[in-house]
Amino acid sequence: MTAQPPVLPAPELDPVPPVAIARRWPAAVLRSSRPRQWPKNLLVFAAPVAAADQGRITGMEDALVAFLVFTLASCAVYFVNDVMDVERDRRHPVKRYRPVAAGHLTERHALLLAGGCVLLAEAGSAAIGSGWLAACVTGYLALSFLYSSTLKHLPVLELTMVASGFVLRALGGAAAARVDPSGWFVLVCSLGALLVAVAKRHTELASLGGAAVGHRPCLSRYTPSGLRAAQRVISVAMVGAYLSWALLNGSPWGVVCHLLTAVPMLAALLRFDWLTGRATLSRVEDLITRDRPMLLCEMVWLLLFVAGTA
Repeated sequence: MTAQPPVLPAPELDPVPPVAIARRWPAAVLRSSRPRQWPKNLLVFAAPVAAADQGRITGMEDALVAFLVFTLASCAVYFVNDVMDVERDRRHPVKRYRPVAAGHLTERHALLLAGGCVLLAEAGSAAIGSGWLAACVTGYLALSFLYSSTLKHLPVLELTMVASGFVLRALGGAAAARVDPSGWFVLVCSLGALLVAVAKRHTELASLGGAAVGHRPCLSRYTPSGLRAAQRVISVAMVGAYLSWALLNGSPWGVVCHLLTAVPMLAALLRFDWLTGRATLSRVEDLITRDRPMLLCEMVWLLLFVAGTA
């Protein structure tokens, strides 16, 4: 039986005066809601944009509601996660500064805020009369809370659970916009989501080393080389699925432009592979949204894609 690597002791927290808590409360709430993670919810626009015909994108108003709904739902998940992981976060070199772990937001307030976000998210789904959007949001919340409580400790399965959150966002946007997504579209979204989930685990394992298991026990069942190999296999499969989608979608002019978008997409995947290969504590999401070469690839992809729908 192999010995587990030592876990850093939780820091001693100085009592925070009530007046200081009240003054910091709005900022603590905003930080706990993870505004830097909100761009994930832009996936709700993927289906309506992919289904655009001759420059016309339908259902964008309802897709905007879906964006707000999933933003609220994801905030609820973050509040609950911070409560459930508070002791483990206090042993993490970065997460120890999260408001709940640092004592700037009480666990009770975090859970109350989570409940309010859930109610508002479900109300938003009802407001546009989309039962499928409500089902996607409810499924996202149920899977996320189940993940936080139990499934995050089960290797491989926890990766699919993380990926499902991204896929449900894309399907929720399709439901809100009344767009019927193709099977290839769903497959590309699923593989992309799984790619991000695998990359997240690799960066955690590579950057934290032996202490990684103390922060996320399921990492004991992964190896850096295995995660890298899985990431590259998924990337190849994603390119194949994307090319299949491009060939079967749109007019002849649109197909040519969509096929050309595979070039910046491939460049972005290669850049992503290089970025995640380094031992870094940076969030994977930041590598996608803050790296300049990555942003350039994304901009070229978008311009070519728009040209294909014109």
